[in-house]
Amino acid sequence: MTDSVVIADGGNEATVTNPDKVFFPKTGHTKLDVVRYYEAVKGPLLAALGGRPLLLERYPEGAGGKSFFQKRVPKSAPAWLQTTVVSTPNGTESDALVAADLAHIVWGVNQGCIGFHVWPYHAATPEFADQLRIDLDPSPGIGFDQLREGAVLTRELLDELGIRAQVKTSGSRGLHIYAALQPNWDSYQVRAAAVALARELERRHPTKMTAGWWKEERGTRVFVDFNQNAPHKTVFGAWCVRPRVSPQVSTPISWDELDTVVPEELTLATVPALVAERGDPWAGIAEDPQSIAPLLEMSDRDMAAGMMDAPWPPVYPKMPNEPPRVAPSRAKKT
Repeated sequence: MTDSVVIADGGNEATVTNPDKVFFPKTGHTKLDVVRYYEAVKGPLLAALGGRPLLLERYPEGAGGKSFFQKRVPKSAPAWLQTTVVSTPNGTESDALVAADLAHIVWGVNQGCIGFHVWPYHAATPEFADQLRIDLDPSPGIGFDQLREGAVLTRELLDELGIRAQVKTSGSRGLHIYAALQPNWDSYQVRAAAVALARELERRHPTKMTAGWWKEERGTRVFVDFNQNAPHKTVFGAWCVRPRVSPQVSTPISWDELDTVVPEELTLATVPALVAERGDPWAGIAEDPQSIAPLLEMSDRDMAAGMMDAPWPPVYPKMPNEPPRVAPSRAKKT
């Protein structure tokens, strides 16, 4: 192993130990390669993640090895490391890493983090969820072409409602659609807006889009995962490297690029040159925050018409107006 490397940013210094340690055995990319990638995309990365709490997906032996998720920053962390208190659905609190500067990201990478999952709020204002996050998930039989179409249909509806949104690859098989929000709503309200969006997409495009939480209800349709907006839920971060066999990146793209993008080609080896060539397609979105009021009005209409809330993930306590949390095929017959 070569000597340790020190990365300085924001008045802080993060040490990269064992920089030649291979993180991606198939391609040979090392821990230092991951660090250099984040250095190359520092501007867009911090614009997307800066000031937000992070959940670390750690792979001590590199991608493909054993892994675990870590919210809690260890007591051995350096004194300069910025943290904030986050909670789980059952109320357990942890001191989570904050993406305060590049040194904080590098510290995470040195812990074996290959994948940063990001909270939908800033550490300074946890009471406001300032991002609507729509995860378009491929059901069995759904390919990337159908996801592209689903993203376009989602954008068309959001445009109709006056909500400007952006798109990124998930770093895996899906697409994520984001809208930067005004600091007016908490995660419960943002989730309600996402449920209303998913249901309206299904009403308009019943053969192509589904809001069905239970897999047996989805069929061969694009699933609009509204529960990615549930309180305490994190989503894989923009510009972050995925722990896949190849170092694929969850990459923000422009809507014009959606027709031609090949997610597997967006890796830590290719994305820096792409950023240098065309810049950050999400530049300035924080300066143009959107309102989810039209979606909340849609949610109110659904509730007034007798609809119940959509099911919540199993780790959450039972919620008001939630239907039985059991797949339809297993529900008791009455």
